[in-house]
Amino acid sequence: MSIENEVPVTTTETSHFDAAEALIDDIRALKQRVPNFVVPESKNARRQIAAAASVPSEFVDLAALAVRNHEVLTRGGNFGLAQIRDRRNYAEAYGPVADELEAMALFVRHSVRMAQNEAGSNALTTYALAKRLAKRPESAALAPHVEDMRIALGARGKGKPKKSGPKPVPPATSPAPTQLPPVTASSPAAPPKQ
Repeated sequence: MSIENEVPVTTTETSHFDAAEALIDDIRALKQRVPNFVVPESKNARRQIAAAASVPSEFVDLAALAVRNHEVLTRGGNFGLAQIRDRRNYAEAYGPVADELEAMALFVRHSVRMAQNEAGSNALTTYALAKRLAKRPESAALAPHVEDMRIALGARGKGKPKKSGPKPVPPATSPAPTQLPPVTASSPAAPPKQ
């Protein structure tokens, strides 16, 4: 007997909204658990910090060592060796958390798309059946529903409408008359053969 991860069928529409709202609250609460959580100040924040944020770890270690060994490099506001290592460890530790959250977002989006697919597929099957049944006299009452569904569906799957009328024919071009080059003192005495 296999155990599948099935979502129970809900009896009310609001139960999905309530569950989703509770989950959003839980996700937002995660911000409180992430130390040094920073919200970008602008759309360009990621681009603005990219250069310094992408230096290799070895470079950061060497800079920290230089600060420790040479007092002249110690300046106001400069991180000491402990702070540099702490920032690097933070980045290494929480990078996978961000990866996991991004993967989770992808999976949730896929789950949403699958739910839309299942609802849409069922509706298309119903539409196809209703179209066939509406043609029968005993099911003619379905015709207005079929028309409403057709309008709501739009022009899906019919392709681009073809332009009416014949395509214009480009004008025929006749070859331009050939002119002989003028005879000059440097040209051969005999005219060119035609």
